[in-house]
Amino acid sequence: EPEVEEISYPSEYGAVFPGRVYKALSGDNAYSVTVIDYRDSQAIHLARTNSTEADDPQRYRYWIVDVLASVAYAAHNYRKSGGEVTYDAWAHIDRVPGIQLQITNPDQSRTYAGIFLHKHRLYIMDATAPASAPPQGHFQQSLGFLDDDGERVRYDYDENGGFVLVRGFGQGQ
Repeated sequence: EPEVEEISYPSEYGAVFPGRVYKALSGDNAYSVTVIDYRDSQAIHLARTNSTEADDPQRYRYWIVDVLASVAYAAHNYRKSGGEVTYDAWAHIDRVPGIQLQITNPDQSRTYAGIFLHKHRLYIMDATAPASAPPQGHFQQSLGFLDDDGERVRYDYDENGGFVLVRGFGQGQ
C-alpha cells in the first residue's frame, strides 16, 4: 500500500490547489504519483488574496491559463531541480498530452517523470532510482485514464487537434 499525503500545490499564477501524493518504496527505488485537482480552478482563482488588476476576470481569465500551463510549469520545476536533464520531450498516454523527463541527479541517481493533464487533474508520475538500478521509464508510462463508469479511455485527434474519445478501447482493440 502506498503512503498517501494530502498537499497544497502552489500554481504558476499564485493560486493554491488541493492535491494528493501516493508514495511507495521498492528496495532503493522511490515511486510517487501526485494528483493535483484543478476542477475548482475558477473559484480558487477568484478567491485569491494575492491577485492584481491583471487578474480581472472580465479582461483575462487566468484560471484557464493556469490549468492549461500546469504541465509546463510542473516540468519547469523538475528542470530547475539541479540535476542534468537527459531526456525532455512531449509525450502522450492514450493520446492525453504531457511531458516526459529523465534527469540525472547530483548523487547520480536518476529520476523518470511523466506529467499529464486530464479532465482538470494534473498527474505527475515520478520514479527515482540509484545509478546502479535499471531504468525506470516504464513507471512514467504506466498511467491510464478511466471514465466515470470505470472504463479505460483513449483519445484520437480531430483535424484541428481536438480530442475525440475512442469508444470501446480496451475491449479487444
